[in-house]
Amino acid sequence: MHRILVRHGLIEPGRRRGKRREYRRWERQTPMALWQLDIVGGVILADGTECKVVTGVDDHSRFCVMATVVPRATGRAVCLAFAEALQRYGVPEEVLTDNGKQFTDRFGKGGEVLFDRICRDNGINHRLTEPASPTTTGKVERFHGSFRREFRNHAEPFASVLAAQAAVDTWVSEYNCDRPHQSLNMDYPADRFAPSQQARQATEELLPLRLPASLGLTPSPAASSDPIPTPASIPASACDQPVREDTDSPPAPVLYSGGPVEFDRVVPASGNLAVRGKQFWLGPTRAGVTVTFWADHDLIHLSIAGARVKTVRSHLTTNDLAALAATGGRPAGPPPLPAPEAGTALEIDRTVCRGGIISLGNRQLLAAEILAGRRVSIRIEHATLMFFDPDTRELLRTRPNPLSREQACKLRGARPTGPPPRPSMEPITVQRRASNSGVIMVVGQKIALGRTHAHQELTVHVAEHTITVELDDGGHRTFRRTTTHPVRNHKAQKPPNTSVS
Repeated sequence: MHRILVRHGLIEPGRRRGKRREYRRWERQTPMALWQLDIVGGVILADGTECKVVTGVDDHSRFCVMATVVPRATGRAVCLAFAEALQRYGVPEEVLTDNGKQFTDRFGKGGEVLFDRICRDNGINHRLTEPASPTTTGKVERFHGSFRREFRNHAEPFASVLAAQAAVDTWVSEYNCDRPHQSLNMDYPADRFAPSQQARQATEELLPLRLPASLGLTPSPAASSDPIPTPASIPASACDQPVREDTDSPPAPVLYSGGPVEFDRVVPASGNLAVRGKQFWLGPTRAGVTVTFWADHDLIHLSIAGARVKTVRSHLTTNDLAALAATGGRPAGPPPLPAPEAGTALEIDRTVCRGGIISLGNRQLLAAEILAGRRVSIRIEHATLMFFDPDTRELLRTRPNPLSREQACKLRGARPTGPPPRPSMEPITVQRRASNSGVIMVVGQKIALGRTHAHQELTVHVAEHTITVELDDGGHRTFRRTTTHPVRNHKAQKPPNTSVS
């Protein structure tokens, strides 16, 4: 924090004494459009039911923007409380929550929950805490401490949820407007909250609030014209609306009419996303990132922030696409890959089958037996097919092109080509002497040639992926290289000296 204050010119470099006091003064002068949200329990009804309270605190002013009593803290109930707070107080720039299932599916299947959708539709940056880190949301946790000590521990069981909500609203009104806060230098949260919101509305042209139709909320004209409450204007109870009922009715499904589908998924902590029985590896470094899928019957494109990061062959059927459309999907536009221009080379990705064969436009073409089972990219030029590694763009093989331009443009996954693949490195030539059983050792790899080659001195060409052995009869044998050890010895080992002096 000291370095942040120095970088912004708020305190002098090297001055660490009193840095907390300087930070408090800087915090009082800087409105923070950030809400911390959480859930707390312990509100008891007369029938013994324990209700939950969905809470939200403004990070800058400690103003309680939300304290909604719900019978069960389901995802829909949390989103209803959050939507009403947005209508009443405006849309913040960011919200900070823990990793509860009501807020995110980060540690589940990686889908987009309703809370994420509300944040995405309204341009709210949803931040998540690290697992088992309650101090990250310390301000709302501190609010929970006051709530337990001053309200919950002394409250009698309530007759209904509405009665509990009325009592909570009365306590929240006193917390916001009638009691000073020690962390605010004995200021009132309501005094600190109003200037920050008014300044934001005076300097920005705010967009209207966007909520899913399944929530059933109607915009409040009073909230849009004067979103900053005064102590007298805070309602005594906000539970008399039908949206407070926890019905958990699912959103209306989207009718699938064919064509590609777009949907969003959040990368879990493992970095491995699962969609309809297939896994997509994105790595733990992308945990918590929203990935947009573009899918049809042929291809699946994965994009992050508008940039395509991966394209794979589609495994989805019509029923799979319909299910994805009904669970948060939407009709997709054109694919992320641009259409190839006339006269330019094309690229496609294919997996070489067991016999070294690939399929292009209903044609079976030989790539190379040594490439069997390997994923390769193919550059399609006017007369040649260039097989290269998709990661390093190293040229592996060159074959004649039997396809016309029209046939190449119709290939699945065809795209404009990148830079030309570079030729593979020249193999390193070494000599090795076969053992009694006809085995040689090259770059840490044992190669069995048979007893007919025992004690022979052979020439070996070591490439990046292959090892080729020249035989005495004029032929040669090629083996797949299974190690990454460098070549250390170029000459054959001398036979042991068996002479007796």
